[in-house]
Amino acid sequence: MATINVYTEATPNPATRKFLVNKLLINGSVDYPDREAAESSAFAKELFKFNFVNGVFFASNFVTVTKADNVDWEDIEAILKEFVKGAVESELQIKEVVADESAHFDGTETEVKIQQVLHDYVRPAVEQDGGAITYKSFDQGVVTVQLKGSCSGCPSSMITLKAGIEGLLKRMVPEVEEVVAESL
Repeated sequence: MATINVYTEATPNPATRKFLVNKLLINGSVDYPDREAAESSAFAKELFKFNFVNGVFFASNFVTVTKADNVDWEDIEAILKEFVKGAVESELQIKEVVADESAHFDGTETEVKIQQVLHDYVRPAVEQDGGAITYKSFDQGVVTVQLKGSCSGCPSSMITLKAGIEGLLKRMVPEVEEVVAESL
């Protein structure tokens, strides 16, 4: 068995930290914004046993952890790093069925174009910051997306959404007039 290394990275959201490992964890991504949502994931369920964990998000080779406000990263980062290493080594299950839902697009020609732009241009950038964006709907010029992982509750996510994502979509898909985020 190869040695598992865990590296941490800060994200734009001060309440989240990204724990990267040298192994593919999951194709696609999955968000566990609270304890109840984590019931189907052994890995997430174990993380939520720490009383300072408020959210867990998995994508490719990392897990993003959202911490409680009453604790500092300096006090918990080493504990979480060690836990993630052990969980990956023991192959704790992340979710029931692993499927890459991100590359299948449904809807009208415009909706498919929007999903393709989100997948090709926005997803990689958002994942680098420990988060994810999911297409929800397109109705009368308005694209609705869902922000997950470090993007959920991030102070700068609305700026990114309006200045970055909305601008990109308006340029590449002229039918788009606005982008809004649906809260979890």
